[in-house]
Amino acid sequence: MTPRTEIPPGKPGLHSRNPHRARYDFAQLTRACPPLAAFVRPTGHGGDSIDFAHPAAVKALNQALLKQFYGVAAWDIPDGYLCPPIPGRADYIHHAADLLAADNRCVIPRGPQVTILDVGVGANCVYPIIGRHEYGWRFVGSEIDAVALANARRLVAENPTLAGHVELRAQTSSRAIFRGVVATGETFDLALCNPPFHASPTAAQAGTARKVKNLNQKKRSEPVLNFGGQAAELWCDGGELAFVRRMIAESAQIPASCGWFTSLVSKSANLPAVYRALQAAKAADTHTLAMNQGQKQSRIVAWTFLNEEQRNALRTRRS
Repeated sequence: MTPRTEIPPGKPGLHSRNPHRARYDFAQLTRACPPLAAFVRPTGHGGDSIDFAHPAAVKALNQALLKQFYGVAAWDIPDGYLCPPIPGRADYIHHAADLLAADNRCVIPRGPQVTILDVGVGANCVYPIIGRHEYGWRFVGSEIDAVALANARRLVAENPTLAGHVELRAQTSSRAIFRGVVATGETFDLALCNPPFHASPTAAQAGTARKVKNLNQKKRSEPVLNFGGQAAELWCDGGELAFVRRMIAESAQIPASCGWFTSLVSKSANLPAVYRALQAAKAADTHTLAMNQGQKQSRIVAWTFLNEEQRNALRTRRS
């Protein structure tokens, strides 16, 4: 089995359907979310920006983006929780849509009959927000952190575009990913995941320090890193590679539960071990989808245990 690496067509960078490909229009964003104006400053190059090392500024930017582009008027996260970069999260959703389209005569399947499992939905609930707005999908989100889960439930309840279309489930085991969340006989079109990157709290703290130092040394016009984050969001024993390996092993135990399993893999050095794990799990097909966000390069690894006919049958049953 040779994993296929696919680079999106067109100009390198964000996905062609990603509405955040252009520089931020801060005048428009502050009209959508007036509190953002307190953080906007001239760059000295004829434009405006914010201090991306300032957590409150990044949160205000996210609030403005989610309100202007995705119709979410009430969005907030508890202090210290992960405040993700919206452009990168949108890219994942659009690449996932392309993956589903490949099994659907190149037509992106839309509507609530398409059900997506978000492993580790977080306090921010960003993947369901974007996926609901862009494609009308239904989401099930799992979360192990009780505070994050409560906040995600509040976001769903307070935003009509999400209520009734996003179901949130508690994951009670730190060693489980799908077990205890996916019911017997339940099926999904696709599972997505942004796994914990670091292998320890010390590594997570060092990573955060590097982010802030880099941003203070180099003034950027776009955010390239996440800010904040609790333990379950930032680290796990063995880091990203151990988490993805565990995800692959568990997915092999429920092969017919999902058309495609996917996960972000931030470190390219982890790819050979991920491919070996997929081969050992006897995945029927795999893809590696390249994601380029300015200087940051990442990728989505996707795998399935079903052949194309079986995936078509799953989609037909769900429809």
